[in-house]
Amino acid sequence: MNKRLVSLAGVASVLCATGLAVGQERLLDLVSSKVISKYQGASCQDLWIKRSQPKSDQEQRLVQFLRNDPTARTEFLNKVAAPIANKMFECGMIP
Repeated sequence: MNKRLVSLAGVASVLCATGLAVGQERLLDLVSSKVISKYQGASCQDLWIKRSQPKSDQEQRLVQFLRNDPTARTEFLNKVAAPIANKMFECGMIP
């Protein structure tokens, strides 16, 4: 009986960890899609104006989360880097 409880607890913890990872992945997909849409839908003038404004609380929390989680940061940047860099290049924000 005791071994069975330990086994169930182990399985439950693995399922919880997997669920958290899947939830985090969905959240990163949602956020990266939102960021890509923001850049693709914005005019160059809008991006220049936004660049000079302070970050919102939500953006600051996202940046802090990505600084603290290198795996999530890598996944996020792999999704958004190319579309953002292309738009910034088109707008003359990067050489």
